[in-house]
Amino acid sequence: MKVLLFDDPVIRQQLLPLTFTRPVADLRVGIRTIAEKWGYYLKADYGYHTQDYLSERFPGVSSAWWINGAVCPDPQLIDTLGELNPGQGLFAGEVLLVAQAPSHDWKPEDGGLEVISYSQAVTLIDRPWKIFQQNADQLIKDFEEITRGRESAPLTDSHSVVYGRENLFLEEGAEVRAAILDAEKGPIYLGKDTLIGEGAIVKGAFALMEGASVNIGAKLRGDSTIGPHCKIGGEVSNSVLHSYSNKSHDGFLGNAVIGQWCNLGADTNCSNMKNNYSPIKVYDHATSGFVDTGGLFCGLIMGDHSKTGISTMLNTGTVVGVSANIFGSGFPRQFIPSFAWGGAGGFSTFRVDKVFETAAAMMGRRNVELSGTDRKILTRIYEDTAGNRLWEK
Repeated sequence: MKVLLFDDPVIRQQLLPLTFTRPVADLRVGIRTIAEKWGYYLKADYGYHTQDYLSERFPGVSSAWWINGAVCPDPQLIDTLGELNPGQGLFAGEVLLVAQAPSHDWKPEDGGLEVISYSQAVTLIDRPWKIFQQNADQLIKDFEEITRGRESAPLTDSHSVVYGRENLFLEEGAEVRAAILDAEKGPIYLGKDTLIGEGAIVKGAFALMEGASVNIGAKLRGDSTIGPHCKIGGEVSNSVLHSYSNKSHDGFLGNAVIGQWCNLGADTNCSNMKNNYSPIKVYDHATSGFVDTGGLFCGLIMGDHSKTGISTMLNTGTVVGVSANIFGSGFPRQFIPSFAWGGAGGFSTFRVDKVFETAAAMMGRRNVELSGTDRKILTRIYEDTAGNRLWEK
C-alpha cells in the first residue's frame, strides 16, 4: 500500500515558518513525525503532495489514498478508512481528513468528493503551538507502539537513579551516566546511540532521538522531544526540537518548537508566560497579523537554520522565521522575519550568500553537506519572504 500525505493549503500557511522548509507531515509530534505515524499504522510507503519547490526533497508516490498531513492517526480513524470507496472523502467539518481518489489524476484541490462526515475526535496539528500542546499525548502513544513486545537495552550505569523503571526504554547504544531519570508520570525513550550526561535530571514524558545528547547538569522537565542529532542543555520544558539543532548551554526554553539546524547561544532565555497571565498572541503568516493562541503558555517558534547569540532574551510567543540571526541586548520584536540579522536595536538582511556560508559551516561540523537542493529551497524562501522584511522597503 502507498499513500500521499498532502498539505492542506490553509493549514500549511498557518504552520509557517515551520512549513517553509518541509511538508506538514514531516513535523515531529511525539517520538515520530506525522508521516512516520501513518507509515506505521498502515504498514505503507508514503510520499508527499507539497509545494513545488519542496518536491525534490520530499517526493510523491502514485497512490489512490490521500491523507491530510496535519492529522495524527489513531486506531479508530484507521478502522474508518477501510469503509471508504473511490470518490469518497472523510471530513471533520470542512477539513478533508482522508480521500480515496475517484481517478488516477485527481488531487484534493479538485474537490468533487462525496462527503462522509467523521464525528470522532481528531488530533489535527493546524497551528505551531499544537505541536507542544499535543506532544505528551503523542509521545505516550508512540512509546507504547514502538516498545510493544520489545525488551529495552540494559541500563548499566550504577550511579544513575531511575524512578518508574518499567516506563524507561533504551535502544541499542543509548548511554546514561550518573543521571536522574523520573519516568513515573510519563515514559522516557532513549533512541539509538544517545547520551545523557552526568548530573542531568530528566522527567517523562521525554524522547531523545537517535544520535542526540543531553549535556551535563541539564534540567529537562518533561513533555519534550529532542530530535535526531540534537544537543540539549540548561532548562527545558514541553518543547520539541527537530533534527540537528542545539541548545547546549544554560538558559530556559519552554512551550517551544524549534526547526532543524538551529542554535540557541549560551544563556538564551525564552519567556513562555506573560507577567499578567493573559492569553498569548503570536504572529500568523497566513493573516500577516497576530492571533490569539487561547493559552497562557507559548514560548519560541523558530524556523530552520535560525540562531541566537549569547545571552539573547526573547519575549513570550516570539516567532522567528528561517535563517534569522538574532543577537544583542534587550528584547527584539515578537515577530522576526526570515533572513533577519540583528536584534532589539534593529535589523538588516542576512544575505542569502552569507546564509549559505553559515549553513555549510554548521552542517559540515556534522559531516552533512549543504546540497544544491538546500540552496534552491533557501533561495526560494528568501524571495518569498522579502515582503516581511520591512526595513528593505
